[in-house]
This record gives sequence, structure tokens and C-alpha cells, in this order.
Amino acid sequence: MAETTGSGRTSAVRVALLYPELLGTYGDRGNARVLVQRLAWRGVPAELVEAPWGEPAPASCDVYVLGGGEDSPQASAAAALIAEGAVHRAVENGAAVLGVCAGFQILGRSFFGPDGAARPGLGLIDAVTARRAQPRIVGEVLVEPNAAIWGGGGGAEPSLPALSGYENHAGLTDLGPGAAPLGRVDVGVGNGDGTEGALQGRVVGTYLHGPALARNPALADLILSWFAGELEPLDDSEIADLREERRAFVAAETARRAGRRKLGETPFGWRGYRRRRMSSTDRPSPANFSV
Repeated sequence: MAETTGSGRTSAVRVALLYPELLGTYGDRGNARVLVQRLAWRGVPAELVEAPWGEPAPASCDVYVLGGGEDSPQASAAAALIAEGAVHRAVENGAAVLGVCAGFQILGRSFFGPDGAARPGLGLIDAVTARRAQPRIVGEVLVEPNAAIWGGGGGAEPSLPALSGYENHAGLTDLGPGAAPLGRVDVGVGNGDGTEGALQGRVVGTYLHGPALARNPALADLILSWFAGELEPLDDSEIADLREERRAFVAAETARRAGRRKLGETPFGWRGYRRRRMSSTDRPSPANFSV
């Protein structure tokens, strides 16, 4: 874990990238690189620790990153992490975890495996992924951060700008009372009930690809501040421009779809999936379910 030295600098903040061979389908390893690079730009020592599949997960890192992946690799990764217990021990000692898509589902209490049966998760987030989406959820996402946790509404953490990303998943996630959503979905589907992602302690889950921290550097800095303290600002104007471009794109796309929608057609976005959830109790099957 990072420690403060006598000079006021911190020892290296260690970022662990877990099983990139299994959980690296959508380029989410970039989240780990973003964390390390944003510290390096500020002159703060940082170290990227890759934990390949088949080797024990490191036990003394500050931030653990899990990416997206397909059904079978997801199940294998979850089983290994549960058996080892390294991530659980690290969280107990104050470490943070970022899980994206399949990684988010792994952090929950359970998710569906490749055979359609429920598989245990790490239980670090009070969440269950027990529903499937039809059709598969693919597209841009815009999220208004949850002011109750991120600031502006009495939250303990600083305020965040709107979050953006790209989602590609078939699982729908229900949060329990122990977890808070990262925010409210303005465009897209997210968890499937109008919310996106989850925060529980220092454990963060999200369906945002992009990579998520490249498109949302304020979220990256917030996670880093838990270990490096207050950080000097960086010039993120290009990311702000991208966010506005994505806002304009999804606004135009939403208007286009709304104009073409026929009477009685399922609504675009998370409301459509909520409607289907109410009318269907089908379980996932190997043929129609993947993260």
C-alpha cells in the first residue's frame, strides 16, 4: 500500500491489473494504464502490476482493476479470485477495486455463468446479476452522477461531471441496500433499472467501456485521491470536448429513434428493458447470455 514518506511524497501507488488474458476483451486494461499515467504526469510514483491468469493475485496493491470478458473466462476468473482471497484481504486493508462489465458482475454476490446457472461472485458489492436483456445491450451511455455519494447533495466524495462510455452486455444487475448506484442513466441502459454501476466503500463497478477512466478522468482522479491525497489538476480539455461531442451524438440518435418509433414499440433505453423484465421471467441460457 502507498505510504507517506518523510518528505511528504508518497511511495509508489500500486495498481494491479487482474487476469488481462481473461478479462481484457474490450480494452479495459487501459483503465489500469490511465491510473498509473495520471500519477506519472504529476510526478507521483506509481507502479503497474500485471497479474496473469494462473498466478496468484498480488496481495499488497492499492487499486485492483478487473475488465470485461466472455462467460467462461468470467466464471474462471471469479472462481480463482474467490479461492485465493487476495482481493478480499486487500479490500479489508483499504484497497480500492474497479470492475467493468464482467468485472462488475464478479464483484457482486452472484452472476449467471456460461451454463445459465448462478455462480458466486466475490460479494464485495451488494448486487446480483440474475436477469438477461433481449436484445443485447450495445451503445453509448450518458450518466448523471449520484449526488448523494459524489457531492452536491451531501455526498462525502467530490462532485463529478457527467459520465460517458460505451456498453456491450446482456446481463442486468440489481443492487441491494448495501450498494449505491454511480448515477442515473440519461441515455443507454446501464444496470437496467435507470441506474448505472455501483459504489460500496472503495469498490466501484460499472458497465462503461471506453476505457471508462480514459473517458472519465475525474473518476480516475477520485480513486487515486484515496491513496495519493489531493492531486494537482491536469488539462483534460480534450476529454471535455469528447464528452460534449458524445452528448450531441446521443441526443441526435435519441431524437432520430424517437421519430421512427411506431406506436406500441418498446421504448429506447433502460425503460424498454424494465418493461421486458416485468413481462418475462426467462432464465439466461448458454445460447443467449453473455456479459
